[in-house]
Amino acid sequence: MTEIRNIARCAIHPGKFAEFKALAERCTTIVRQKDKGTLGYDWYFNADETVCVVHERYRDSAAVLQHVANLGDALGQLLGLCDLSIETYGEPSAELAKASAGMKVAVYRHYKGL
Repeated sequence: MTEIRNIARCAIHPGKFAEFKALAERCTTIVRQKDKGTLGYDWYFNADETVCVVHERYRDSAAVLQHVANLGDALGQLLGLCDLSIETYGEPSAELAKASAGMKVAVYRHYKGL
């Protein structure tokens, strides 16, 4: 098992901040209640509230897939409120790579560290 970290960058569509923020609350509630392998899930807004960055940590690729399944239509609604790009850090499984094909995901494999 390999830990996976994601950074999701959301460029919020004009006039959609309140709706986006309410949906972020819903997503966080879903994650707390349903996700079993999510280790971290933190949302950050820039000063003018036009960009949100979400830092995510998962036990492994299976936990990422469970997370996406648990969010269900909330994720689809989120995509209607922002332009999303994702950076993945770690070694995603073949199943996760296949599931994210066609999405805007940049994968960075670990080289070294402490």
